[in-house]
Amino acid sequence: MNIGFVGLGVMGRPMAGHLIDAGHSLSLHRVKEVSRDLVEKGAFAAESAAQVASQSDVVILMLPDTPDVEAVLFGADGVAAGLSPGKLVIDMSSISPIATKDFAARIGKLGCAYLDAPVSGGEVGARNAALTIMVGGEEAPFRRALPLFEKLGKNITLVGGVGDGQTAKVANQIIVGLTIEAVAEALLFARKAGADPAKVRQALMGGFAASRILELHGERMINRTFDPGFRIALHRKDMTLAVDSARALDLALPNVAMVQQMMNAAVALGDGGKDHSALIRTLETLASLPEA
Repeated sequence: MNIGFVGLGVMGRPMAGHLIDAGHSLSLHRVKEVSRDLVEKGAFAAESAAQVASQSDVVILMLPDTPDVEAVLFGADGVAAGLSPGKLVIDMSSISPIATKDFAARIGKLGCAYLDAPVSGGEVGARNAALTIMVGGEEAPFRRALPLFEKLGKNITLVGGVGDGQTAKVANQIIVGLTIEAVAEALLFARKAGADPAKVRQALMGGFAASRILELHGERMINRTFDPGFRIALHRKDMTLAVDSARALDLALPNVAMVQQMMNAAVALGDGGKDHSALIRTLETLASLPEA
């Protein structure tokens, strides 16, 4: 396929690389020095998102937040300006489900299909083409996009209509965020009580408390390896989406709100660029404990 790709960050760069390796023709926007290797592999560096769209049958977005997606789609020289009927736009960013429905409607008026397909799995999942992909949209465009998704991920689900992919991603981030905070509290409790957090984690991994987050992020907390797989600032964005969506639904999510505030504190303490497992540092500050 002729594919356009906008958003060549930590996640987008390896994803675009997999599509090139699969033999697709890619047009890219926002190519920087770190992503120059994609051009060397045969991708075309376009001057605008509109040019990307005009040269592509399918346009994929992988951007940080809702305003970024809106600007790339509908801003000056945006994707919408280069679309023609029959094309497909796939937003793989993690953004507002409510805004997603509006974006899809505006793209639909141009005679084009729209899928929201946020991902889970982080940088490692992107590099290994092992992402979980949660898709919202109609069956026909999903089937059209499935061969592309299969080059990027392993667990691919059409959740429902437009916006439902983003809803699933917010639900994913709620579970991950609350569980990271719970693991951080547990290991902090163990340390304060005088036990060895590493040994406590080892014991818990054999019981009902075992989880991938206790396994991976618990190890990060113990080893103090906070180089980002997924930055606190980005996870805070997702938790804010959850809080805002809950307000729109008149829904109480008290623990989501608490973890969002903990992430606000982590950002205020200068840890926004660290991995979300570094949330334990915020709890240590509240406990007046020196860094382990």
